[in-house]
Amino acid sequence: MPDVDVIAIDFETATAQRWSVCEVGICVVRGGEVAETLNWLVRPPENRYSYWNMRVHGIRPIDTATAPAFPEVWEAIAPLVERCPVLVAHNAAFDIGCLRHTLQHYDLAVPRHVDCYCTLRVARRLYGTKQHNTLDELCARLGIPHAHHHRAGADAEMCARLLLHELSDAGVTTLDALQWCRRQL
Repeated sequence: MPDVDVIAIDFETATAQRWSVCEVGICVVRGGEVAETLNWLVRPPENRYSYWNMRVHGIRPIDTATAPAFPEVWEAIAPLVERCPVLVAHNAAFDIGCLRHTLQHYDLAVPRHVDCYCTLRVARRLYGTKQHNTLDELCARLGIPHAHHHRAGADAEMCARLLLHELSDAGVTTLDALQWCRRQL
């Protein structure tokens, strides 16, 4: 069994702008076990939404009208990242990009020394296909419980479980074997 401590993170955005976060979910993994999953609706700037983004995740302006803005949500997430500076995301280029752009948009400090891993990159190398590697498709194919795709908390937990499955399938118990896909926040 993998013995890792990570935080899987997922963002949903209100528009095509990466800083337009309308929902964030995290799944904390301690000692290779899912410890907790947290989810926050977030009021994006001006509470503006794109029709296309709403079609993907179903979150609407009415859902976030009274939700906290990202800086308030980040106050809850930042201490967790400080204690466990390892983030994982499926298609990390998008989610880690959302985090960077949103922190920058709100003039918040980017945490230092945070390692980021991508379960999509691992899946492509481990399972050898470039097709059908969306988070929900991989979870279905690998028998990983999944529900409510494109809701941040559910996607973060699916991502965490996918990482654990990938590590097990690769026959490794730590993230050391994945250094090739590690990036810094």
